[in-house]
Formats: sequence, C-alpha cells, structure tokens
Amino acid sequence: MEKTVYNSFPLHPECPDLGRLADNPTEALLRAEADIVAAEQAAEADRYRTLEDLEEAQQDGRGVTRRTFVAGAAATATALATAQFVTTSASFAATKTGTLIHVFLYGGLDGLSLVAPDSDPALTKGRPELLLGNDSLALARGFKLTSAFKPLEQYLKAGQLGFIPAVSDERLSRSHFQAADACNLGGLPHETGGRGWLDNLVDHLGTGTAFRGVGIGSTLPRSLVGNNGALSLNSVGSLRLNGDDKFRAATEKAIKGLFTGINHPVEEAVQDGMGALATAQRLAAKPYQPAAGVKYEGVGNAFQQLAQLIKGGANVRVATVGMGGYDTHENQGTQEGGQLHRRLGELASAMAAFFTDLGPQAADVTIMVSSEFGRRVSSNKGGTDHGHGGVVTVLSGKKLASSLLGTWNGLDKLDSGDVPEYNNMFNVYGSVAQGRFGLTNAQVEKMLFPGSDRAYKPMKLYA
Repeated sequence: MEKTVYNSFPLHPECPDLGRLADNPTEALLRAEADIVAAEQAAEADRYRTLEDLEEAQQDGRGVTRRTFVAGAAATATALATAQFVTTSASFAATKTGTLIHVFLYGGLDGLSLVAPDSDPALTKGRPELLLGNDSLALARGFKLTSAFKPLEQYLKAGQLGFIPAVSDERLSRSHFQAADACNLGGLPHETGGRGWLDNLVDHLGTGTAFRGVGIGSTLPRSLVGNNGALSLNSVGSLRLNGDDKFRAATEKAIKGLFTGINHPVEEAVQDGMGALATAQRLAAKPYQPAAGVKYEGVGNAFQQLAQLIKGGANVRVATVGMGGYDTHENQGTQEGGQLHRRLGELASAMAAFFTDLGPQAADVTIMVSSEFGRRVSSNKGGTDHGHGGVVTVLSGKKLASSLLGTWNGLDKLDSGDVPEYNNMFNVYGSVAQGRFGLTNAQVEKMLFPGSDRAYKPMKLYA
C-alpha cells in the first residue's frame, strides 16, 4: 500500500517504500517531499491547461465565462510565485538611456548646513553656531559648500556636482509623514492615485529588464509603488525564490515547465521573472569586487548593490536609496566632528565611491539627493526645527550648467522664518529626469505629475 505524507500525492510513484529512497532517513524524507512537489506541479500544469481550454470554449460560445478562467489562472500563478517573483514582470529587453538614482534623506535636511551664501547677515544673526566653517568649498554665485562633501571635490571641479537651494512646494507641511509622502508620490495622494513619481517615470522609458526599477532596502519606497513591478532588495543575492535551498533549483525548473507553451500572456511575465532570477544568481555567484581603491561603508553598501547591478548589465533605469538621521532638532553640528557633518560626509564618501567604481559607466548615471523639507533659518541654539526651502543635490555623468543652479533671491524676506520657495520641488524633479532621459515638457507635465494644478516649468540644470 502506498504511503502518503500530509497530502494526497504518493511519496514516490514507483517506489512507495520510504526507506528505499535513501539510506539516511532524513535524506529519504527530503527526496520524498521533492517528489511530492514535482507531482503537485504536474497537477497544476494540467489544471492550467484545462483553464486554457475553458477560455477557448468561452471564445467559441460554449457557455464558459471569462471570469471562471481568470480566477483560476490567477489562483495558479499566486500559488506558484513568491512575493519577489511576482514583481519581476517587466519586459526583459535592453535600453540605453542611463540611470536615475533618487537618494532620499529622511528627517528633513537642513539645507543651509549643506550649502549657504557666504557671510550672509541673516545667517550670522540667526544661527551663529551653525555657520559653515572656513574649510568650506567655494561654489558659484557667492555660495559655499560644507567640507563634509570634500570626497566629491573632483566632481565639483569637473562641473558634475551642483546644488539647487530654496526648494519646496506649497503642498508640503512640516509633518515628516505628509511631506515625505508627497515628495515620493509627486503630489498629494488624491492627485496621484497613490502612485509614485518614479513609477510614472518608468512608463515613459520604454521596455527594460525586470531590474529597471529597484529600491535598495527591505521596503519598497512610495516613489516606486505603482504598475511596473519594481524590485525591493537589500542585496543582489537576496533576489531568489523563497524556500529551502535544497529545493530551489527544482522549483525553478518546475515553474519554467509549468508556464511554457501555454499561449497566454502570463507565460512571458513568468519567463521574464525567471530571467531576472538568473541574472541575480549570476551576479551573486561570487563576492563582488569593486574597482581598485574603492571601499563602501555605511550607506555606501546600498550604492554597492547598484554598482553590482549596473556593471553586471542588469540595466537599472531608476533606483532609490534611503538614508535616515537628518531630523536635527539638537546637537546638529555643522562643522567637522558634528553629527550632521558626519552624516553628510558618509553620504559624500558613498557617492564618490560609487562613481569611481562605475568608471566610464558613470557617464550614464545621475544621482539626485533630496529630503522631505528644509529647516528654519534661525537655530534653536543647538539644532533647527522643521521648515521649508531645502536643497536638492545633483551628481551627474552629464556636465551641469553650474555648481549653484536655479533661482536664489536671498534671505531678506523669509517665509514665516523659513527659506522661501524660489524653486518648486517638482520642477526640480522633472528637470533632473528630463535632462537624464530626454523627455519632453508634455511628458513631464502630464505624465510624471498628472495631478498637479501648476504648469511644469523646466529648469536649466545641464550644460
């Protein structure tokens, strides 16, 4: 009599005696379970083909509703695919217009501790303990840059590093949650339908690999939430099918067989997903070796994953990196040794390592760094409170128009104690993307930020 283990499929079709599968009982049980998986997959394949026949019958007018077919097909795909696998349904084709990486600094970066007008009386009076030091780097139009960004000095001199001050939007509040949400969506939730601005952007970049949208981290950021199945991963090697390593190869083989020759759109999605898994496995097969002299630390580890994907040919189009620690109500420390100075130094070192590691491929990459809001002009005697008028940083393989970009009309008239909005945040976002990918004004206005009631005004950011 055949033995069974927790389901209706036999332990082994031709050898029902568990002990005859292997000398070691544990190994024998594992083999038996593998046979059960194979039998289940075969049964699912038969069920899927039956559903396909039902669809054909419906098309022939034989009384079967499309709802019956769709429900069955969805159940089959859901049963077989892991959460990671479902997200890899993009077309697996190459495109060559480069990569945009959005680095989001959570907490509200004090932009005046990053770049500031030199010897400004409003700063001297309002934040004397938070002025930039004498070791600052010179920027255009009488501005200076924190010495924490010295790791990027070579890119500043090459015209590839620039800063846009006084960036905000009237829809942003002083709430971390609300402002960060609006920044990632490209507007308010009811305007965007809850869809991220980078996901909207992917729509207009043409077909790409399953890695065309990547969020480095354990949770997909709101900017990538939407219709294009972006991947969220902590490391390249973490992209794989769930389950025991002993069964992973057999499971992949079974899925490939199940979704081959079924004449249905899901076949392409599944095969593309398996291609993404194969790419990740190939890249993670041996430890990643950065270029000579490159060392990734702290947030740099996120950039290392992107370098591995880009250099490995995964064709990343848009990506995100998040970094916290910028809510500096106290112990802000703008000069060397200070808390904020250290955080900015870690970020600058990571971006410098990344561009050095990419080598010639850095020419096709743009990094945009932003935060949910800026902070007030006057300090609270040790830190700064929530405000507006932040700074957006751009590091690009394409030469920029200047080291200080956009409009700046000074700090003579503040906005309730905040830096005024001289440059709209979404005009900045749109202009960065437009310059990277060659989008039209209409594409940016109507497609990236469709719910905005403000006309898109492109900014000259690139040379």
